Order: sequence, then C-alpha cells, then structure tokens
Amino acid sequence: MSAIAEFGDKLAGLTLKEAVELKDYLKTKYNIEPAGGGVMMAAPAAGGAAAPAAAAAEPTEFNVILEGADPAKKINVIKVVRELTGQGLAEAKATVEGGPKAIKEGVDKKTAEDLKKKLEEAGAKVSIKPV
Repeated sequence: MSAIAEFGDKLAGLTLKEAVELKDYLKTKYNIEPAGGGVMMAAPAAGGAAAPAAAAAEPTEFNVILEGADPAKKINVIKVVRELTGQGLAEAKATVEGGPKAIKEGVDKKTAEDLKKKLEEAGAKVSIKPV
C-alpha cells in the first residue's frame, strides 16, 4: 500500500475528537483553516471537493452553552460545571453566574445532549448551538 493510501485511511478513520485536535494543530502550526462547515480537509486533493458541501448540510460539532441557573439550585450547577470543565470553585462559580457561557465546545451531538441533560438535572438552563 502506498504512503498516500495509508495516510488517507488514517485520516478517514479519525474520531471526531481526533479530527478537532488535528484541525487545531494544523491551524496553529501551519495556519491551515478547515474548509466549509468546520470539517477538516487536508491540502487540496482530487475528489475532496464534495466533503465541505456534505458537511455544511448537517453540523457535526456543537457548543453547549450555559444560559443561566435556578438560584435555588446554583450550588448543584456549580458542582456539575466543575465536574465537566475541571474548573476550580471560584472559576466555576463565575462561569455559572456570568452566563451565557460555553461549557464545552466542538463536541458531537450525543455528547452535547448528554451534557445538556446533566446540567438541566442540576438546575441549569442550557442550549446547544452548532459550531
């Protein structure tokens, strides 16, 4: 198998998280931006033009936005925000009180729905927006 075919197979087999990491790396290191709707495209290649059009039709990455919290349940929301983001107590409190704030960015739809459910169960008002 040629090196190009192996590279193509590896690229096509990336998980969503790996693709996002690759996008960030290429942007930072080589100033290469993703084409179209946020789907990673390698340098111009034959047959690659159809990918951005398909990606633009249905978003694959979402941001989970904390819109606010029920004042009576704010402590529970802060605990969940800390768990999901790894923030310290003061930072998580500022996030909850300073909404709307992104809790997670660039996650797949299932992850976004799971995070929304967890935050809402704690007493938060949450929205999911495509990247």
